[in-house]
Amino acid sequence: MKITNIEVIPIYPRLAKRYADRKVDLYGIDCRTVFKVETDNGLVGYGDQRVRPWGQPSPSSVEPLIGRDPFDFINNHLSLGSALNCALYDVMGKYLEVPVYKLIGQKVRDAVSVAAWTRPASPEAFREEISRAASQGYTIFKMHTCDYHDVIEQTRAAEEVAPEGFKIHYDFNGNRSLAAVLPIVRELERNHPIVGYIEDPLVKNDVDGWRRLRAQTGLPIIMHGTPLGGIQEIIQGVADIYMIGGTIGDTLATGFALGKANIQTILQFEGGTLGKAMALHMAAVLPTHTAHSINLDDQYEEDITTERIPVIEGSSPVPEGPGLGFEVDEDALARVAANKLTEPPKHVGILHMPGGHKFYGRSYVSPSGVTGREEGTIRGIRSELWEDDGSDEFARIYERVQKEGTFRAN
Repeated sequence: MKITNIEVIPIYPRLAKRYADRKVDLYGIDCRTVFKVETDNGLVGYGDQRVRPWGQPSPSSVEPLIGRDPFDFINNHLSLGSALNCALYDVMGKYLEVPVYKLIGQKVRDAVSVAAWTRPASPEAFREEISRAASQGYTIFKMHTCDYHDVIEQTRAAEEVAPEGFKIHYDFNGNRSLAAVLPIVRELERNHPIVGYIEDPLVKNDVDGWRRLRAQTGLPIIMHGTPLGGIQEIIQGVADIYMIGGTIGDTLATGFALGKANIQTILQFEGGTLGKAMALHMAAVLPTHTAHSINLDDQYEEDITTERIPVIEGSSPVPEGPGLGFEVDEDALARVAANKLTEPPKHVGILHMPGGHKFYGRSYVSPSGVTGREEGTIRGIRSELWEDDGSDEFARIYERVQKEGTFRAN
């Protein structure tokens, strides 16, 4: 079997209807790439991933694979990207008439815990996201914290609607010191049992800070990526769970090593149904992938497959069909490829500070930027976006922030 052609297809599936008023927050999430791998025996493999609007892969990047056997790339250590790896494994599995997981290891679970997701949201929007996720069968929700929303207020809003046992996975962005993050983690742990996981609480090179934080909290600490290579982080004991990635060979090697060490691992694949299917296949064989998988298939109103992956009691079943286990609808693929990227509306950001001052900016205004303090250390902030309403006042403020940047109104 030889690869005869690889199509690189930019697609723009419609975002979920709930995002109609959050086009700024979700900008770029509808930008994905599909790889279509064709072979000389008529088999076709597909894979997809989210990419940045300015980062669509070049069609010329796949030229070195033409004429090669897809099996040349099994468990490879090349930086091919998750979507191309998905497509290669899809066609390999179809050729052997086996599900992808049989190409990478022995299956140890039939279902994988999965998390819902959204971009940083206001407390009110986050409350709605928690409600919809619970109604769709999820029991875990991942969201990045951010400088312009108060994580304590977000948590309180989530608690108003979350069912018993529902857990939040907060990503703290890896940008703080121990002095700044420890009080926040303590507050969340002591008073908000809905918080179940803290990812990247500190800058990655502060090994001592990671160890000291881990010793002072009972919340599981997640490290996303391992700048020292993985094994050194395990030896140093910096985290309870590791979110792994990189090349497929490195991901599997690290995942199996973590299994030997009896340490939980997490996969995060940013794509639609095909990307999530690949994550499920990998998670099915990794011994300690008993934490949740994070995917973006819940972000879209439409997808390119004939079926979507269900979420039942917080988990999704591992696909059993050949390859990734899902059929691509070529008509749907053509339709979403013809779509356009959803552009953010013309807007101004407004930051309300607890002392009564108000700042305007070109978009969301960073409290850290106007105070010099670390993210999350100021309680009582409130951020909003003012979309163009046609008023003279909006036009005046918009023109001023374009010229001056952020300014204080009072």
